[in-house]
Amino acid sequence: MNRRALPALALLVLAAACDHGGSSTSPAATAAPSASSGVEAHRLSRADFNRFAVRLDLPLFWAADANGDGVPQASELRTLLFYPTSGSIDVERAREQVLALNSDAMPPGLPPAEITRRTLVAEDLDQGAPTLLDSDFRASGAVDQTFVRHMLAAAKSIDDIYATMRGARELAPRVPADDAASQSLFRRDWGPTCIGAKTRTNPACTAIPGAPKEVNDAYPASLQSDPGFCAALQKRPDAKAVVADHFGVVRDRGGKLVDVPYTEAYAAPMKAIASELRAAATDMTDPSEAALKAYLEAAAGSFTTNDWGPADEAWSRMNAQNSKWYLRIAPDEVLSDPCNLKAQFHLNLARIDQSSVKWQAKLTPYEEEMEKAFAALVGPPYAARKVTFHLPDFIHVVFNAGDDRMPVGATAGESLPNWGNVESEGRGRTVAMTNIGTDPDSKAMNEERVRSLLDAQSAEAWTRDDEPALVGTILHEATHNLGPTYTYTYQGKKGDAVFGGKLAAMLEELKAETGAMYWLDWLGKKGVVVPKLQKQAYAAWLSWCLRHISVGVHSGTADQPYAQLAAIQVGFLIDEGAISWDASATAANGTDRGAFVVRWEKLPAAFEKLMKVVGTIKAKNDEAAADALVAKYVDGTVVPFEVITERELRFPQSTVVYAIER
Repeated sequence: MNRRALPALALLVLAAACDHGGSSTSPAATAAPSASSGVEAHRLSRADFNRFAVRLDLPLFWAADANGDGVPQASELRTLLFYPTSGSIDVERAREQVLALNSDAMPPGLPPAEITRRTLVAEDLDQGAPTLLDSDFRASGAVDQTFVRHMLAAAKSIDDIYATMRGARELAPRVPADDAASQSLFRRDWGPTCIGAKTRTNPACTAIPGAPKEVNDAYPASLQSDPGFCAALQKRPDAKAVVADHFGVVRDRGGKLVDVPYTEAYAAPMKAIASELRAAATDMTDPSEAALKAYLEAAAGSFTTNDWGPADEAWSRMNAQNSKWYLRIAPDEVLSDPCNLKAQFHLNLARIDQSSVKWQAKLTPYEEEMEKAFAALVGPPYAARKVTFHLPDFIHVVFNAGDDRMPVGATAGESLPNWGNVESEGRGRTVAMTNIGTDPDSKAMNEERVRSLLDAQSAEAWTRDDEPALVGTILHEATHNLGPTYTYTYQGKKGDAVFGGKLAAMLEELKAETGAMYWLDWLGKKGVVVPKLQKQAYAAWLSWCLRHISVGVHSGTADQPYAQLAAIQVGFLIDEGAISWDASATAANGTDRGAFVVRWEKLPAAFEKLMKVVGTIKAKNDEAAADALVAKYVDGTVVPFEVITERELRFPQSTVVYAIER
């Protein structure tokens, strides 16, 4: 909900220079004996090694070819978290399995349909590229290492609840035990559904023969046979209470819908999490971590009572000045819920990046002025209110669990909580994840993407520097706290009651992302954002939009809120003449014909106009105007969807994987 996601295809691990290789190496050529066997090893790119490890569902990642010999040495390998064998892997044996893989081989005697299914599963996995987040705690003290151990234990129970809610836990026994690739896909995707851009619409692509659909545990199974069950649910006379409670599941008791709190529905794992959090609080003996200790104790209580207010209060008092850790463990976002109603469980553990203090100091003095500017732009019925939001902390993610561990892509920023006094009083926290997609290989590939779609003049503004994209994330998350938020009501109704959960969620993200670009010029006039950074941030935004659009605005089984808002933004700016698609222009890579041309001087006015449109829609709960935006830009022909998709899908998707050295 209050989340800024990196595009599913925006991150990439690609070996540098001659290490690129990708999937072009044939399986036969890549099979290699151990370097220790004394036999000359065949060269194997890092990309292929890591791709094959995913197919085998092995928690192994070749981080770097430090000596350039094309052979993965033990010191160059990392053991990954959140695989079934993460705690028991024999690294040398696993390495040999990867090197010996014949990726075309199939067990004998499979029927044709099963061969097709397994081939598609492999193709789906191969569209991914694991991106490593590696955290080193070897030099950390015993207190920190104990804390991380407790969080890993809590993460297992968070994963248990999340998998149960999604319906994945129920289906897990049906994944063929002899098919490592299907096991890997099911683990990565939290279920049997393929998510690769080229395979997700193929009904034969599934981790389970017969392609069974997940039955979401938050709603009665009997309702879910209707594809439109979310809309039907909200129209039922007995649905008011069960829809309003974000922290309970819906159960059918004798034909009547009832609300069951999470603490009852998922009693065992929630008790386990509470116990682990209490133990972590007891073991947190660092006197400088009093705020963290208080949050651990409060969160343990909330996992016991299902009252999340006390945990939110304690969490809101943590900041970059009083803790070196960022931890959020709770049910929060609703975007993964089929009806966008029920909060999903997640855990995000990170370390504070102290560079966030710089941007906090720059932007905090303007928060009230920004709210007044927003209200003046939109006009009645919206009136400025007092806002005291915390601007983003920068964090380095250690690991994510549950709803935060996405199959592809990653969360780049987040504002929480979404409900309660902390949210309504503007005392929440906003964070920007600064170590996602920042490795040199990802940056190199992202530059190739941009140069395939923008003309040379426009592509010059794109930079490998981290700050332009981070500024966009910061301003996106800050805008969630401004103007009509999820708690805003017009004529007695909140936005999700008028628009429905999915459209309301998309509109809130559209507001935040449009605000991020609107504030660039506004802050530029205040001298906070210099012209060069402003232009680079616009370029980073356009790259972000194009990658999201390529995922598909109606991909898979659900609408894609970020793809839809990106399409609205790009289409609107095309209509305003701020960007254009020139079919005769040569792209910056010198190869592709047809490119986007950016007219930088027109961007500020175009974003201001769109900000007013979106802000007014939310202020007046104007469903007709929202539907018109979607019809014109999401379902219309203004945006050149086909060419964007073709060029972006030349590059693989990304799955963030995690390793800890301790």
